[in-house]
Parts: sequence; C-alpha cells; structure tokens
Amino acid sequence: MVHCRKLPLLALFLAAVYSGSAITQPTSPVTRRTPQFENESVRVWRSSIAPHQPLTMHRHESGRVLVALTGGTVKIVKESGESRTVTWESGKAYWLPADPPGDRHADLNEGREPIEVMVVELKAPAPAR
Repeated sequence: MVHCRKLPLLALFLAAVYSGSAITQPTSPVTRRTPQFENESVRVWRSSIAPHQPLTMHRHESGRVLVALTGGTVKIVKESGESRTVTWESGKAYWLPADPPGDRHADLNEGREPIEVMVVELKAPAPAR
C-alpha cells in the first residue's frame, strides 16, 4: 500500500523516468573528423572511425603523420575496389605518404570499438630557419 505522503515523490520519479531525464540511452559511436589546428605549414585533425561506418571517399594531397590514440584494424578501399588492411597500435605514430594523383579511398573500421586517431598533414616544406 502506498502512503499518501509518498504519492508526490512517486509521481516525480515516474515523470523523470518517462521524460528520459533519469536515464540515459547509450549513443552509438559516429564516424567524424574534427579540425584541431591549421596554419600555412600543417593541418591537424582528430578522426573517430566508428565500427563499420566508413569515412567518405577522400584523398590526401600531402604526406601526414597519424598517431593512433586507440588502435584497431582499418580496411582502406580505393575507388577501383582494390583494398588493403592496416593495423594501428595505440600510442604509435605512422608516416602515410601523399596519395597518387587521382587516387581516392575510404577507411573502414573492421573492429567492434571506435578507432581514434590524430593526423598531422604537412602542407608545404617547413621554412628554413
């Protein structure tokens, strides 16, 4: 039996549950690229590659350093259909050269967890000091 004094508390609790404020639904990871820094020499971005959500077709005009913040296995698929698989280890840095002229590719995380990377793309040779 519910006491009358507890009814307002019960009503408040039920309202909170049904409005969603008392519970949160887990959100699915989303593949995204977030700019971090840019100047005349470099462009830096952070990419989160969600499982089985490919990055859109793109190309890299310049060489770049990729730092795997969280590791994983990525399938790199060219427009021609040719593909290769790479594994990035957490905390390691990798050199990735510029793409050949006309080549575009998409990156697909083949794992179960999101992969987070920081990319530093070189725009031009650094000025002499």
